[in-house]
Parts: sequence; structure tokens; C-alpha cells
Amino acid sequence: MAEPKMQNLRPKILAAFNFAQQQVENLIDKYPDTFPIYTKDGKWQIKGESWTNWCEGFLGGMMWIFYKRTSSTNWLENAIHYSQLIEGRKNDKTVHDLGFLFWSTWKRWVDIFKDERNNEVVITAGKTMGLRFKEKGGYLRSFVAEDSLFIDIMMNVGILFYAAQQTDNTELLQKAHQHCLTTRRYLVRGDGSTAHEGIFDLDTGEFLRQSTHQGWRGDSAWARGQAWALYGFSTAYSITHERRYLQTARSCADFYIDNTSFDKNAPFGPGIPPNDWNEPNSQAESSAAAIAASGLIDLSKIVQDPIYSARYQQAAFVILSTLTSPAYLASKTSGWEGIIKHGIYHQRKGLGVDESVMWGDYFFVEALDKALSLME
Repeated sequence: MAEPKMQNLRPKILAAFNFAQQQVENLIDKYPDTFPIYTKDGKWQIKGESWTNWCEGFLGGMMWIFYKRTSSTNWLENAIHYSQLIEGRKNDKTVHDLGFLFWSTWKRWVDIFKDERNNEVVITAGKTMGLRFKEKGGYLRSFVAEDSLFIDIMMNVGILFYAAQQTDNTELLQKAHQHCLTTRRYLVRGDGSTAHEGIFDLDTGEFLRQSTHQGWRGDSAWARGQAWALYGFSTAYSITHERRYLQTARSCADFYIDNTSFDKNAPFGPGIPPNDWNEPNSQAESSAAAIAASGLIDLSKIVQDPIYSARYQQAAFVILSTLTSPAYLASKTSGWEGIIKHGIYHQRKGLGVDESVMWGDYFFVEALDKALSLME
């Protein structure tokens, strides 16, 4: 794996960060107070079909990142506005995505301004997430069914840990830990690959089988789920310092790196995975790459082995070098409204395939910001 030279990568990252601001500014001017999820032919779909309502935090989340780096009052005002638009969802019991919604927005707001009232919003969202816990089985149920555990939920369990720690709620803390351990046991395989979904017996809590909604098969490796896992377990370790979570994060990261070509002649560009590693003729999945890049930067800072720290940072920088190239960054594609191209929302349903997706743009911007911090 050839790491891009820092002096060459930093200008690309700065240019991409500035382009991202421009694209988000254009989006909110053209489609005010809306939360598109994916593009069609490069145009944001305002009333497009969706599988579930989980993406409303990513637009405001990008604005908070822009504000923190630029100190622009325009971004501050918009970040507050788009965060307030979703405040009511702190009590939403229909989704497993309250971390996606509130960690990216209100938690960033709290981190910057330390406002206690805003902190209560984050805590409430965390407590609401805790209501999804199934005692038999020991997991936070997905939005699909009570017997369903998604790997995606690892990206949302952090808000449970946070709410538990802020309120000294040992019951909530135990639920968060148990969810991580159940996910680790049943969805992360021995080779570090992950399943999208686990199915449980509701009467006994017994694990029944691995399944998928967005990968190729129940026993295959869906790239975005893999990225959710490496990032989510890294976050869980950062919050709790439970060594098993770090071990799992590293295992998931190593699978991603070992099974994705980082060569200059890689089929989708260095560091970009297919939608599913096992699926024949699978397409590129840039949003998985963006999530992985952001998670790998986090992992590089918490792993104690300097060789692996360098490995994870190097992989993240290679991914960002590819995503900031004209093949992925939409800056040279006239009329394209997203930030990065070639993402996939839901291949089976034919939604947002080979398009921009809002979480892909968000995690790309987050990874750019983290990379810039490392370079300062």
C-alpha cells in the first residue's frame, strides 16, 4: 500500500472540503428545510422512496463540521436550524437510528457550546434508543422486526453509552454493553467479516441465523456493514475502554484492508470496496469507503501498536486520495448535486445505486476534517 505524500494530499483535501461546503450551500438554497437521502442521475430526490427515515442528521452534521473548521456564522445559524428541525425525533421509537440523527447534530452542538439544555436532548435520544432492548437475546432490535439485530446499530449504540454515563444509569449502561457483546458474538465472524443482520428466537432469545437486506447473501460480507462495524466498535472502545471492542474493531478493519485492493490499478480505485466482497460483478460503494476512512482515522489514534496505527492511517489516507479524485469527487461533473459519486443506498430495491448518498457525503466530510486535524 503506497501512502500518498502528505504535501500532495493536503491540497486535495482542502479543495474537497471547500467543494463540499459549496454543494451543501447549493442544496439548502435549492431545497430548503428538506432532508434528501440519495440522488437520481446526480439530482437530490426530495420525495424519493426510502426504506426507513434515518438520514436527517447528516445534513446538519456537515454544517456543524463546517462551522467548527471555519467559524462561519452562516454555518452556525444553519447548523442550529437544521438540528432544531429534527429535535422532535428524540422520542422516535420507530427507528434504531437515533445515534445517526443526534450524535451527528445535537452532540456536536453540545461538544462546542456545552449547553445543558441541548445535552438533555442527546440524553433523551439515548434513553429512547434503550427502549429497543430485547432482554431475551440481549440486543437492540432493528426497525424491521423484534427478532432482528442489524450491524448498523453499532453506529448508534454510542448514544446509549453517553446517556448512561451522563445520568449514572447502570441499567442503560448494561444494555449498551450487552448489545455490543451480542453483536460481536453473532454478527462478526472469525475472519473479521460481518453479517448485516442476525435473527433471534423471541421466545428463548436463541440466535438462529445470519441474514441480510442489502448484501449479497446472509453469509457474505456487505461493505457498508463492514465499515459500520469497524467504526462503531472503535467508538464503543473510545467511550468505554473495553478491550474486546478494540479487538473487534481491529479485526473488522483488517478484513476491510486485506480484502480491498489498495493498488493503483484497483478495479474501483485504491481503497474502494465493492458493495459486497462476495458478490459477482458487484459495483463500487463509495459511501462504505468514506465511513471506513473516518473510522480508520479514529482507530489509528486509539490502537497502541505503532505499526497498526500507521497501517490504519495510511489506509484512510489512500481512500481519501481516491475519493478526492475526479473519478469520485463531483467537482468536475456538471450539474451533479452531491459531493461524492458512486455510492449505493439499497441495491436490491434499486434505490440510489451508483449515486450520491447523504451519509456518504457526511462521513466523507467528517473524514476530511479528521485528516486535516492530523495534518495541522
